Amino acid sequence: MRLALEWLPDDDAGPPPQLLILLHGVGGRGALMRPLAEALRAQFPRAAIVAPDAPHPFEAGGPGRQWFSLQDLDDARRIERVNEALGPLQAWVEATQRRLGVGPQPTAICGFSQGAILGLELASRADGIAGRVLAFAGRYARLPDAAPQRTTLHLLHGADDTVIPADHARRALQHLGVLHGDATLDVAAGIGHELHASLIDSALHRLTHHIPYRTWRAAMGQAESSGAAPRIGDAP
Repeated sequence: MRLALEWLPDDDAGPPPQLLILLHGVGGRGALMRPLAEALRAQFPRAAIVAPDAPHPFEAGGPGRQWFSLQDLDDARRIERVNEALGPLQAWVEATQRRLGVGPQPTAICGFSQGAILGLELASRADGIAGRVLAFAGRYARLPDAAPQRTTLHLLHGADDTVIPADHARRALQHLGVLHGDATLDVAAGIGHELHASLIDSALHRLTHHIPYRTWRAAMGQAESSGAAPRIGDAP
């Protein structure tokens, strides 16, 4: 995959403390994730931020790219095509982590639309490959049989999205809750299928304020054994 955007810290203080991977939607390019990248860089100035172009040309033409084909798409084909895309994406994510010297837990995968689908499904396929997945206007290809235990999922959706309706996110949140997953949902009124500034603001709030359940669980265990109060770790 061609790397369309890569922002690294200006200093030479060793590996970046965080890696933020941005996955664009169908027909887009990595460079179109720039507004999200700029917001993340302002919040996490020492993070590495990368946005690749999807590997396949967009079938409808133009300069856009796609992660998987939309041609004759139904539920069964969506699952099959997403599964085919996940292997190369997982390999690329892991190679990028090795190259930049950033581990899985300080990694966040932020996807929009088709990119969000892949982010959610990758967290199910490889639990813990990232500490967080932020899914903007996305959905599951198929609701998972088990919730990730080492990845926190943040679902962000426009209430007026007609491409991938917000009900997909609501059902996913309910399903993940039954499976004891760690997930949040933000739905913005009056917003359609877009990477809107209000959803980006919600994402930043989640990254800086939401304490993953696994962190609380570990901290409470330490507190019970040592008598110390839980400590809040840095996000993401």
